[in-house]
Amino acid sequence: MELSSFSMLSFAILFISLSLSFLTYRHKSHASTKNLPPGTTGLPFIGESIEFLRTGQRGHPEKFIYDRMAKFSSQVFKTSLLGEPFAVVCGTAGNKFLFSNENKLVTAWWPSSVDKIFPSSLQTSAKEESKKMRKLLPGFLKPEALQRYIGIMDMIAQRHFASGWDNKDEVTVFPLAKRYTFWLACRLFVSIEDPEHVAKLADPFNVLAAGIISVPIDLPGTPFNRAIKASNLIRKELQVIIKQRKIDLAENKASPTQDILSHMLLTSDEDGQYMNEMDIADKILGLLVGGHDTASAAITFVVKYLAELPEIYDEVFKEQMEIAKSKAPGEMLNWEDIQKMRYSWNVACEVMRLAPPLQGGFREALNDFIYAGFSIPKGWKLYWSTSSTHRNPECFPKPEKFDPSRFEGNGPAPYTFVPFGGGPRMCPGKEYARLEILVFMHNVVKRFKWEKLLPDEKIIVDPMPMPAKGLPIHLHAHNG
Repeated sequence: MELSSFSMLSFAILFISLSLSFLTYRHKSHASTKNLPPGTTGLPFIGESIEFLRTGQRGHPEKFIYDRMAKFSSQVFKTSLLGEPFAVVCGTAGNKFLFSNENKLVTAWWPSSVDKIFPSSLQTSAKEESKKMRKLLPGFLKPEALQRYIGIMDMIAQRHFASGWDNKDEVTVFPLAKRYTFWLACRLFVSIEDPEHVAKLADPFNVLAAGIISVPIDLPGTPFNRAIKASNLIRKELQVIIKQRKIDLAENKASPTQDILSHMLLTSDEDGQYMNEMDIADKILGLLVGGHDTASAAITFVVKYLAELPEIYDEVFKEQMEIAKSKAPGEMLNWEDIQKMRYSWNVACEVMRLAPPLQGGFREALNDFIYAGFSIPKGWKLYWSTSSTHRNPECFPKPEKFDPSRFEGNGPAPYTFVPFGGGPRMCPGKEYARLEILVFMHNVVKRFKWEKLLPDEKIIVDPMPMPAKGLPIHLHAHNG
């Protein structure tokens, strides 16, 4: 779950570039390169992209990886995806190698079509913009900085449940989880918390999010064209907010620490330069995209597993009610409360092990190099997959069993549990994600117990895992 500004986009590459591969296939001959990883490149033009997609849409994205690990190599195999030659690195060693060699041997990779959605990156590239964001974000997203926002998160969560869950017998979880994470992002990124203002941004934002993973043909009426228009609409709204914030900061009507917008306006780069308004609008927009669907998917699966495992629900409920009972009426959650939610976070981690919101990530080889005895040519794309370790019995014994105790003590071995990446590529939004998930868990279990309305609801991966029908549930409100 790399929740940096373009984390979702890196995952959505698969769907964008698969479409591009049908339109503009660039033949790449590597006949002169010896000792390539074992594997197959599949069909002309489309490679193995269809099977890669199909296994995800059937709810078993790990099948593509494990079938080829068994047939070719458990360390690395070649394939062709998105119209590009790929090396898929597997297992703990593969994760460690890619994460440790970021910007040395490999770099993040996105399709050029992303630049049309984020025009400020046209001056450099999406990957350069991402590097800038990774330098900028830690100051706002580090735990000590986020502590001051826990009460705000709790307030937004309470308002969310009051408006969307309370006094209802049935709800559909996934769209509500998306509403919650978007509301939180609007408040913490740009201090928008009025529900009507959030809704005004949410409609074009959903059009934008849908268009990013559509065929990138910029013709009137296409999803991609609508996404570009939606991004322009949101960007204009953000620029209005940015202009007013600059005035408010100058007049001491706004706080330098109230949200990430103030942080961006007041933070200069190593050359003492400040970002212009267009750059800031683009980066805020990227953050909204990057942290939205991944977090809402994780929250949705927490609800799913708590419905299926009543003994796990009972332990989460016990932990959260001890915290709730320690609070005075109207008192919001704080950092100390979050630190007491150890079991709840272990549960959330086990959910993300079994249903990682981000299935993997993409890289590009900066130079020729050797990995596991095989040659990886410069320009080749690389892919790492969460399932190569998350469901690997060598990393997690009885991998299909739901067992939160895996995360007690020191937890899993390094580079085996990677929903947030690892090493230098550890997601800067990890702590933000932890807080929004735990605040949600606190508020939902102290209000309700629930059951799934569709016991056999299919899970699809398109582009991230989600219940096919959005996870409708029947609510049972706790008395008092």
